Amino acid sequence: MKAVGYRQSLPISEAASLLDVELPDPKPSGLDLLVQVRAVSVNPVDTKVRVRMAPEPGETKVLGWDAAGVVLKAGPEAKLFQPGDEVWYAGSIARPGTNSEFHLVDERIVGKKPLSLSFAQAAALPLTTITAWELLFDRFGVQPGKRPTEDTLLIIGAAGGVGSIFVQLARRLTGMTVIGTASRKETADWVRSLGAHHVIDHSKPLSAELTRVGIPAVTHVASLTQTESHFPQIVESLAPQGKFGLIDDPRALDINLLKRKSISVHWEFMFTRAVFGTADMITQHRLLSEVAELVDAGLIRTTVGEHFGRIRAENLKRAHALIESGRAKGKIVLEGF
Repeated sequence: MKAVGYRQSLPISEAASLLDVELPDPKPSGLDLLVQVRAVSVNPVDTKVRVRMAPEPGETKVLGWDAAGVVLKAGPEAKLFQPGDEVWYAGSIARPGTNSEFHLVDERIVGKKPLSLSFAQAAALPLTTITAWELLFDRFGVQPGKRPTEDTLLIIGAAGGVGSIFVQLARRLTGMTVIGTASRKETADWVRSLGAHHVIDHSKPLSAELTRVGIPAVTHVASLTQTESHFPQIVESLAPQGKFGLIDDPRALDINLLKRKSISVHWEFMFTRAVFGTADMITQHRLLSEVAELVDAGLIRTTVGEHFGRIRAENLKRAHALIESGRAKGKIVLEGF
């Protein structure tokens, strides 16, 4: 099968940073589905793994964790899907990635693709949707429902992949006041179009920006990028007994700063359930199925920012470079081989 992978960890500007390769076709077993990949999207985790995890000598590592495609065959223990089903999922970081013609994935983390979306439009959503959903509802413990609430949610990095779906989920499924951050007019307009009540500039002090829009403090902060640099302002901006969630990889945080306000800390890593095979792993299947219904009902929209063409090394290098620049808006998708 055709695939895109790498044999050594290199800067994306290097010719060998990503390579077009031929690999053996995978065969499903157990709860696996064999999926013909039709479209993928690129996430910051792709770029981080490329830099930090060198393959074993002589091995090729395939990246990519978002996919939309068609089930070709199911393993002997798989019961949720049939050949021909159109599916979407985010895979497992412990297994080969989705930048390949054919891919194996445990059916417990797979959902049926929204009928109203193309494969490319669908591929933009799974990983970021799971991340946002789990942080909002599982980690923060927010209860879905549009009943009036005094809760306020600040989403730092709201124009990125996770932020673009986080804004929608919080606005459509809760009664929280949603404040997103963006530093450019283009990205601020994008965040407003997704439903944020307010947009503030994260290149300025967050507490002053919140005061400017009439919100002296927030009850929840979802920090999706550059947490280390924003941390003092996050502490300043949170109300006493607030909740602080993050998904990125700060080198160090002085959590003693949170003690005076009794602020709780919530890490979100959407691969946890798949990597550890948790008893509630099938939650991600149910989550993706529910979101597919929300999409088909017109409540949630795709977060595609750019379509970079076919799934091949040249185009994936462009995608990695854009993500590493910190200037991506929404999700970058690629389609077909």
